[in-house]
Amino acid sequence: MAEPTQELSSESIALDDVSDAVDEKLYVSSLVSLVQERFVKAETSRRQYEQQWLQNYRNYRGVYSDAVKFTEAEKSRVFIKVTKTKVLAAYGQITDVLFSAGRFPLSVDPTVLPEGISGDVHYDPAAEGEEDSSPYGFAGDGNELPAGATESSLMLGPLEEKLEGKDMKEGMGSSPTSVNYNPAMLAAKRMEKKIHDQLDESEATKQLRSAAFEMPLFGTGIMKGPMAVDKEYPNWDKEGNYIPVTKTVPKVSYVSVWDWYPDPDAASVSDCQYSIQRHKMNRSQIRELKRRPFFRKDVIEAVITQGEGYVKKYWEDDLQDYQVDSGVDRFEVLEYWGVMDMKTIEEHDIEVPEELESADELQVNIWVCNDRVIRSVLNPFKPVRLPYYAVPYEHNPYSIFGIGLAENMDDTQTLMNGFMRMAVDNAVLSGNLIFEVDETNLVPGQDMQLYPGKVFRRQGGAPGQALFGTKYPNVSGENLQLFDKARQLADESTGLPSFSHGQTGVTGVGRTSSGISMLMNAAAGGIKTVIKNIDDYLLGPMGKSFFHFNMQFNFDENMMGDLEVKARGTESLMANEVRSQRLLQFLQVGANPALAPWMKSQYIIREIAKSMELDPDKVTNNVEEAQAQAMIMQKQQAEAQAQAGPAEGAPQPSDPTGAGNGNIGMGQVPTPGEEGFSGNEPAPTEAPMQ
Repeated sequence: MAEPTQELSSESIALDDVSDAVDEKLYVSSLVSLVQERFVKAETSRRQYEQQWLQNYRNYRGVYSDAVKFTEAEKSRVFIKVTKTKVLAAYGQITDVLFSAGRFPLSVDPTVLPEGISGDVHYDPAAEGEEDSSPYGFAGDGNELPAGATESSLMLGPLEEKLEGKDMKEGMGSSPTSVNYNPAMLAAKRMEKKIHDQLDESEATKQLRSAAFEMPLFGTGIMKGPMAVDKEYPNWDKEGNYIPVTKTVPKVSYVSVWDWYPDPDAASVSDCQYSIQRHKMNRSQIRELKRRPFFRKDVIEAVITQGEGYVKKYWEDDLQDYQVDSGVDRFEVLEYWGVMDMKTIEEHDIEVPEELESADELQVNIWVCNDRVIRSVLNPFKPVRLPYYAVPYEHNPYSIFGIGLAENMDDTQTLMNGFMRMAVDNAVLSGNLIFEVDETNLVPGQDMQLYPGKVFRRQGGAPGQALFGTKYPNVSGENLQLFDKARQLADESTGLPSFSHGQTGVTGVGRTSSGISMLMNAAAGGIKTVIKNIDDYLLGPMGKSFFHFNMQFNFDENMMGDLEVKARGTESLMANEVRSQRLLQFLQVGANPALAPWMKSQYIIREIAKSMELDPDKVTNNVEEAQAQAMIMQKQQAEAQAQAGPAEGAPQPSDPTGAGNGNIGMGQVPTPGEEGFSGNEPAPTEAPMQ
């Protein structure tokens, strides 16, 4: 599919409420038909994946499907839920890695060569005749500043007003009195702080955990957003009256894989012409839609009056443990995001901006409920995009849906169940005697049940034993060996060894601390690929969407710049202790005066704070705070030196020669043996020092 142009995401243009019967019929016949036809196509194509997802869920819950048939000889119905153990272990590792630092693994940095905003800039207060605010160097020390741009040619972004009137130059200052700034980095960090605040407001961590759970179970995790929603904040006036404050904020949410129906011909979200989300709403939820922008209030009331029309899908019974109910008091709502041809748009009198009238198709958002259109708008995002992110546990290059851990161990789960059932049935048989009865030696009509103290009555007849006990051979050990082998195969098929999630009894190299460390590092290779998928398919694109959202709807000049959002999930795989040690070692390089000018100490210190799971904004100073602190320390050092007096042998201020003992008159220096000589006599046998 051709990439949509940025112009397609113009301002949202919505259909107004209509009461005309002809117009309403038009909505039903075209828009509704378009959405429903594409929904049926996506649902039919997705059926093959649904069967596998159901099998994965049954293995997770420990439930046999109807396809499993037991013989009369099989008494045990035991289900060993190793799939559940593996899924939860993978889920735990994913969340531990992503949120090890206690925050969303996203950062915003300026590009290597930022456009529209300056990188490193500086000014020298000493050279400008201003008061020296630097604790290092002194005015007129001979250091010359490199030639650079003037203040008028620099793009200072958030520092424009603060640095007004200062002789700013481009690049890092080489003078000890230079004050250095990085406007691009400052704008990036403000944008990063804004995005993290928005993620916290939308409970993105909780939503991502839900998506991360479905990744190993079903193979794919779905996220949606950011979407503009109205959020109510508690507020009380001075009299104690509750007056809530409503703000429009961006929100991300988790979407179950069962409720998402993408374009069946697409292999990725970027390749989708459309996607449809199926909602299951009660009356309160669908009535709440009337408060959101561009929803047709009159049509929603008509939908509510018509009544609930939700029809359960076949797979919902499995997910709900076969709960039988007479009906579902819910509304089925289809949310469509995708292309629509211009002819259909014109038929519905949707106002199209002049610059888009020549387009053959446009991106739209349509909501349908009870065969009625309750919302229809042009895609509001710039640049145009589908607000969904599909993250595969294991990437399948031929499908938009990934491959999950539960699917990879489906066969081994079946084997483990079979071998364990055989072992249990054999143990039951071998633990009891099997009796053979000669009824000719017994009184007719006796009860043949066995219990302690049972008495059998005999009668005349052929001599011999009436009851014979037979011991069934115990081969359960062999079955358990096969079970262990199947479990080993499960470790290999999933790439998640049992020792990585707490199994004991590891032998060989794993019995030593270094050996288990090697095994754990090797086991981390599988989860590293999963985290990389989360970076590439979710964190990176969603972070960019937040950046574009803020630039479009929360425009702030202090956050403008040539910035890029980076996903940091993979970096979290490195233990924070190791990363902190490496950063500290690198910081020591700055102790070398020749290398110190090349060090970005502020960035290194902030990264050290992050590796120690500390908020860098709370434990580190910015440029102005650091400068003020340095001045205070300089002043304290000067006062301490003044109180202590000059050190012994130190040059005095009145001594221009720097030789000590004040001013020295001109004359011949006394030689050894002369009057006035105060030095040591040289040894007569030693040669003078060279």
